[in-house]
Amino acid sequence: MTELKRQLGLLDSTMINVGTIIASAIFIVPSTIVLHLTASGPAILVWIVGGCVSLLGALSVAELGAAMPKAGGQYVYLTEAYGPVWGYLYGWTSGVVINPASIAAIAVGFATYLTFFVPLADAGIKAVAVLSIIGLTALNCLGVKLGALTQNILTLIKMGLLTLLILIGFVLPGGSAANFSPVWPDVPLTGLIAPFGVAMVAALWAYDGWIEITYVGGEVKDPERTVPRAIVLSTLIAMALYCLVTASFAYVLSPPKMAASSLVASDAAQVTLGRGGAAFVALAAVIATLGSNNGQVLAGARIPYAMARDGVLPRWMGGVHPRFLTPAPSLIVQGVVAIALTWISTEPSWKDTYQRLFTYVVLSGFVFYAMSCGAVIRLRRTAADLPRPYKTWGYPVTPIVFILFSLWLVINTAREQPRDFAVGVALMLAGLPLYWWMRGRRSRGIGVSDARF
Repeated sequence: MTELKRQLGLLDSTMINVGTIIASAIFIVPSTIVLHLTASGPAILVWIVGGCVSLLGALSVAELGAAMPKAGGQYVYLTEAYGPVWGYLYGWTSGVVINPASIAAIAVGFATYLTFFVPLADAGIKAVAVLSIIGLTALNCLGVKLGALTQNILTLIKMGLLTLLILIGFVLPGGSAANFSPVWPDVPLTGLIAPFGVAMVAALWAYDGWIEITYVGGEVKDPERTVPRAIVLSTLIAMALYCLVTASFAYVLSPPKMAASSLVASDAAQVTLGRGGAAFVALAAVIATLGSNNGQVLAGARIPYAMARDGVLPRWMGGVHPRFLTPAPSLIVQGVVAIALTWISTEPSWKDTYQRLFTYVVLSGFVFYAMSCGAVIRLRRTAADLPRPYKTWGYPVTPIVFILFSLWLVINTAREQPRDFAVGVALMLAGLPLYWWMRGRRSRGIGVSDARF
């Protein structure tokens, strides 16, 4: 059977992560955050806290990525730490909710910013989003190096454009320190806890992607050193850019204007550069979202590929194209699910669609991120002899703090957004019947040899 090949270096690995993290969120989400928090101080604080939390998760999961550099990432770690059913539940959720919903939400963001150049109604936005998913899926079926090269180019361009956007906001006329007002809302600190948690979901969605390189661990050269370095480096780069970009927006726009803006980055640039500034931001957002989705498409398909190789999904999904050495069947299935999530949404506008999709992603993702951090602690005891080229900085405090934060985030969201929480849980558990069916086929010896149950 054809296998995947190790072809990705440190630059490729870091750009996959940075390119996946920095997508449409930084151009759209700041208005959502300010809408909940009403002041510039807590709006910027959300990004700092979100970055620190993501870094704690990155520092923890990097240990697992270095110890088990295989295709599938968290699917492999959770299977090893807790047993096959937990690895399967993650893989199912990742395949049905996390990655396809991320791809769908980012594609909607891409199409939305494209409307600056080509007017589109909501149906047109969905159609363009679908076409972008089809194009990126086809590109990544043609070779991992082609996908990685595309990722490197798009990510380096958007990092440069974001740096320029920061400088424009602070240097050119139009901004003022007075626009930071109100710096803090006139409510008791306890009254900020619930809205801060809701806003944190949006910020953590923007940071999501720091784990992407673990999904393609089986294709990384020198993975014991490259994977943890790429995870930590990419998280630090994103944290610096997000905080600076948001501070730049706040310097140019007041919190009420940010909250009322659908395209906050364009509105901020228009103050300093006029119509040309809005065009500049729209172009940056189009490149950013396209690059991010390329990374999502490239990495995400490796999870169902790894599951199929283990026999917990149909074996044909574990196929590798003999010429291009890509998991083409998994890429195609992932694309179909993402297209369905994009097209069947019943929300009245693209922004409602975008927010609901990223809420599903963050809720589902943080359940399994917390379990992965728990796996670091568990495997230190149950697999003490496992080679660990990198060990989590600050262990055991680092994974424990991340786990506690994840519990608070999930509980707060369940209380504040019960509908989204219920749908997310239902989607996670919906995969169990398929798991039991596949296990039954395996016990009868029907077409799933070498499966691990």
